[in-house]
Amino acid sequence: MREDKLYHYAVIRLVPKVEREEFFNVGLILFSKEEKYIRLKYHLCTQKFDLMCGDLEYEEVISSLETFKHIAEGNINYKPISLMDIPERFRWLTAVRSTIIQTSPTHAGKTDDLDKTFDRLFEEVVV
Repeated sequence: MREDKLYHYAVIRLVPKVEREEFFNVGLILFSKEEKYIRLKYHLCTQKFDLMCGDLEYEEVISSLETFKHIAEGNINYKPISLMDIPERFRWLTAVRSTIIQTSPTHAGKTDDLDKTFDRLFEEVVV
């Protein structure tokens, strides 16, 4: 018998000019409390970046996205936040902020395969 697992996810956005509120999707974070699962992946398209982000440094944005990824993965070098439990890290990563890296509101769903669902959502909203 298949058992669906509850998950929550948010889309990671790059907001080149915060005051204009324009953005494009660059990543996804998904977590399931009951499965102790968290996964974050990003893809920063260089062509979109060049078109929309003339004032930003590509490597600095990548560095910020890598920090998000390390925190999600619980990398000890990014403590104290990375040492929080998975739901707290997810809440911290998806907290409302007014920086160039932001997340969408969180969404919930159910699935019997978290990785497959993550991959499908990533393809739909990021790539």
